[in-house]
Amino acid sequence: QVQLVESGGGLVQPGGSLRLSCAASGSIFSPNIMGWYRQAPGNERELVASITSSGITVYADFVKGRFPISRDNTKNTMYLQMNSLKPEDTAVYYCNYHRQYLGELFDSWGQGTQVTVSA
Repeated sequence: QVQLVESGGGLVQPGGSLRLSCAASGSIFSPNIMGWYRQAPGNERELVASITSSGITVYADFVKGRFPISRDNTKNTMYLQMNSLKPEDTAVYYCNYHRQYLGELFDSWGQGTQVTVSA
């Protein structure tokens, strides 16, 4: 079991920046994929960005160039640097840990952190 705790959300003006962190603990094994998802009211949860334990990244089109994702495997922590924020980025942001091993899937979610972009 992997426990995930997000932090860093808050209220920011359009054009501003926030840095989200996700601290993982428990049974963490490599290889794995960690990612940030978001869910706005009335919308489905969607992938924002992901990063493998070896550093390969994937980004949703709507955040390319604005939200670099990174991780520090020595600290079991993942980050999302959110720049040039827009009102449409307002959502609850969730951290995810995913691993596949011998045909079994392991998925863990954090509790979410609210990001509100508003003047």
